[in-house]
Amino acid sequence: MTSPSRIAALALLAALAACQQAATVSAAIDANTDTLCALDGMTLTDFPGPKAQVFFGNKATPDYFCDTIEMFATWLKPEQRKLMTALYVQDMAHTDWRHPSGHWIAARSAFYVAGSRARGSMGPTLASFATEPDAREFVRREGGTLYRFEQVTPDMVVLDGGVIKDRAMQ
Repeated sequence: MTSPSRIAALALLAALAACQQAATVSAAIDANTDTLCALDGMTLTDFPGPKAQVFFGNKATPDYFCDTIEMFATWLKPEQRKLMTALYVQDMAHTDWRHPSGHWIAARSAFYVAGSRARGSMGPTLASFATEPDAREFVRREGGTLYRFEQVTPDMVVLDGGVIKDRAMQ
């Protein structure tokens, strides 16, 4: 028969192992010239604006997105959300808009600007920032509206380019 202290020790070891695995999986991995977007196969480094990466389950490498809108469109699907273990976006206050590299931050704690004049890989984008003052400075320069992660709605991240709402095509 197993003693209660042995059961507690085994439970603690299992919890520590799970935490160690989660920590390994959840560290952002920088993109390179061969990194492709999970949705459309575009090369991330060939396009301007903020990028995103998402870890799914126990997968050791993330799925990359050439635009934050693609990440949000995926996040806002309930069947996808429950599989996501970590989400990252780039802090655009600390990387070049035309050729963003590195400066990955946790997507859920970032500040986002929608409706600015700045364009990402797919056109209009959600510019991402680590701090509110940096996001507000971007709004001052480029226009737009400031949002927190939980304020982004499905209507803000439609991937069809407006085709569905284009009445001229009917």
